[in-house]
Amino acid sequence: MSAAKPNQIEVRLRELAQLFNLMDPSPFVDRDLDAAAEEFIVSWARELPHKGELELVIHLATLPDPERAAGTAKAVRHYFASRAEFKRRELRLLLRRGRSSGIIALLFLAGCFGVGEMIRQGASQSWSGFVELGLQIAGWVAMWRPLEIFLYDWWPIRSDQLLLERLARMQVRLELPKG
Repeated sequence: MSAAKPNQIEVRLRELAQLFNLMDPSPFVDRDLDAAAEEFIVSWARELPHKGELELVIHLATLPDPERAAGTAKAVRHYFASRAEFKRRELRLLLRRGRSSGIIALLFLAGCFGVGEMIRQGASQSWSGFVELGLQIAGWVAMWRPLEIFLYDWWPIRSDQLLLERLARMQVRLELPKG
């Protein structure tokens, strides 16, 4: 039984240097990808099936420096691994913010209900219902952001993280010009 063929992402470049950010002074293996190249690779990967491995095929019009060609796969995988780690930290911070804002919002909601109850019991009937309802609404509005974080905001970041982790594992192959 043969292994499943990886889903391919193909990039055509004049020279290998186009793949990397030329302004980045880091050593080759630590260099960032060019923003346009990264966007192209990531958006192509998003369109591929979520199962299975990925392979980046880089078609070059000119022969690259042999040392750079040998380090390309490691540099590309390193870049996407660092981006995945950044997304992992971003998700962890978002969830921490969600927990702390959730606790604050719950305390505020409880306070609003408590103050509303005290006003209802101690004030005249004409304004007490109005103030109590206003406090309840304010308390529930305070819950908006924590609920938004836990219901909607975390999963796109997690999805990006998983995609970047797949890209960090992908095989990278250079297709050199003939002749």
